[in-house]
Amino acid sequence: MPAYHSKFDLETQVLPLGNTNMGKLPLRTTVKGPAPQTSDFDIIDEALQYFKPNIFFREFEIKGAADRTMIYLIFYITECLRKLQRSPNKIAAQKDLAALALSHQLPIPGENGFPLNSMYRAPQNKQDEDEMRAYLQQARQELGLRLVELAFPQPQERASKWWLCFARRRFMDKGLVSQGVVL
Repeated sequence: MPAYHSKFDLETQVLPLGNTNMGKLPLRTTVKGPAPQTSDFDIIDEALQYFKPNIFFREFEIKGAADRTMIYLIFYITECLRKLQRSPNKIAAQKDLAALALSHQLPIPGENGFPLNSMYRAPQNKQDEDEMRAYLQQARQELGLRLVELAFPQPQERASKWWLCFARRRFMDKGLVSQGVVL
C-alpha cells in the first residue's frame, strides 16, 4: 500500500518557499507570518489527517513541493507528541507546544541535523533562510494549536492515548531531533 501524498501538488499551484524545493502553501491561521491565508482545508489539516497512516511507512516517494512541506510537518507532529507525553492537561500542553514551536533547536532543511537534507534544497541566501524559518515557525505554531485540540478532548485530563501511542514511532525511521534529545 502506498503512502498518502499531499493533494495540493495535484490540485493547486504550489509556490516555492524561496529558492528551495519546499512548498509555501496557504494556511488557515491567526498566527502572524509570511504564509498566504486561506479559509479552506490546508496543509496542516492534511498533515494531521495523514499522520497516523503515514507514520508506519519507512519509505516515502516525494512527488512534489507540498509533500516536502507535509513531511516536515509530520516530523514536527512526532516531536509534539513526545512533548505532550509530559503535559498533565490542555493548558500545560498549549504552553509546551508554543515554546516548542518557537524553539531554535529544531533544524530546518539545509542545516546540520535535518534528517533528509539529501531530498531538500537548502536556502541559497539569508533572505530565503529567513523566509523559510518564518514560514515553518508559523506552521509549527498553528499545528501545535490544532494538535492540542485533537489530543485533549477533555481539557483537565491527560492527552488521548490514541494520539500518544504514536509518540515513540518515527516516520521513515527519522526525526527532527535525535531520539535521546529532550526539547
